[in-house]
Amino acid sequence: MNQTYQFKFHPYKHPFTQPLITSHGSWAVREGIIVSLRDNNGRIGRGEIAPLPWFGSETFAMAKNFCHQLGQEVNDQEIVAIPDSLPATQFGIISALEDLECSPQQITSFGYSYLLPADSAALKTLKDYKGEERTFKWKIGVGDPVREREILTQLAEMLPPGAKLRLDANGGLTLPEAKEWLEVTDKMKLVEFLEQPLPPQQFPNMLALSSNYKTSLALDESVASVKQLETCYYQGWKGIFVIKPAISGSPQRLRQFCYQNKIDAVFSSVFETSIGRKAVLRLAAELSSPHRAVGFGVKHWFAGVEKKI
Repeated sequence: MNQTYQFKFHPYKHPFTQPLITSHGSWAVREGIIVSLRDNNGRIGRGEIAPLPWFGSETFAMAKNFCHQLGQEVNDQEIVAIPDSLPATQFGIISALEDLECSPQQITSFGYSYLLPADSAALKTLKDYKGEERTFKWKIGVGDPVREREILTQLAEMLPPGAKLRLDANGGLTLPEAKEWLEVTDKMKLVEFLEQPLPPQQFPNMLALSSNYKTSLALDESVASVKQLETCYYQGWKGIFVIKPAISGSPQRLRQFCYQNKIDAVFSSVFETSIGRKAVLRLAAELSSPHRAVGFGVKHWFAGVEKKI
């Protein structure tokens, strides 16, 4: 049956408390779109389109334009036909449909990975930290690598007892730099994994690195979409997959892949609002590796109230 829904969307801007610095550059404001579907019985489901174009998703403008083109009504066939070139839009609108159809449920309690700022700002943040997380994530490949490794030594001394640290290069290292980092982390017991040391096009080199060092490696930018996830898996990646469902495309396709293939998955945020986070954590409860913290310790990066554009 091809059901029709009333469709509404509301763009928003959400500033960060401080710009997020990665090897991709500086990011100061999260822009996204809240969508809603209302069925003939008056039930309403909400979802969120949260693009991340430097990860390979569509831009905010592309998503907004597509929503305008849909008009005030949308049917099941149109939802299924949202193209793969709009993965964040796919996720947001299909999530709204799933939200409409599913009964209220309690979200599983997770351990979160707390995101530290890049460079030496991480030291002050960790010094002032009063939370309960015992997994932390720190961006590398942003500044001078020698200086960053000096900061790493200081972070290691400041971390709470039993804490784990994830290092995320966002594909910003060269192969020699990645080897230097892995030589350091192999001597440290607290590094849970090194995330995306090399750009996605250097996948063969990352495969080789994963076999030559004790430190676990994780893919992130390399598996931004479900299609990329499938490709890397079938090309032999047996390490960790950091999955950002909000930009990966259809949650149904992601669910199907993860059920068919037992992977070591860490579900992660793209700085969604509470609406997108609810949809992603619902998936994480089903699919994320239970022994690993999910990448959602990011609320401290948000400032103020979400505002419509």
